Amino acid sequence: MTTVPPEAERLLENEPVMAHFATCADGRPHAAPVWFRYEDDTVEIVTTGRKLENVRENPKVALSIQADDGGDTQWMVTLLGTATIVEDEAETDEARRRINEKYGAPSDAYEENELVRIDVGTASYRTY
Repeated sequence: MTTVPPEAERLLENEPVMAHFATCADGRPHAAPVWFRYEDDTVEIVTTGRKLENVRENPKVALSIQADDGGDTQWMVTLLGTATIVEDEAETDEARRRINEKYGAPSDAYEENELVRIDVGTASYRTY
């Protein structure tokens, strides 16, 4: 079952915009910008540091994605889901390559980062 509207899926799949990845740290929200890849109600990010620690402690996460034109919001998507840290090195390398390609970075950039896969549970989408 698709939770993300088709018009929002197209934007998430193709637009190289930042997502704000929200996790929970010590009972408080922690948000940080990340690059991402979306496909079939699943988001992949490669990251490191506090975000990984937070996911290990509490896998419930959120992503807020917004596109602007000169400071005017064009569209926004909010995704709520459950995150899993993927330990498979080959999967992580492939995800990193796909995400870096989306954002125009070298395929081997951010080699120290680990793969986090988010299964989307609910989504909201709005255009302006």
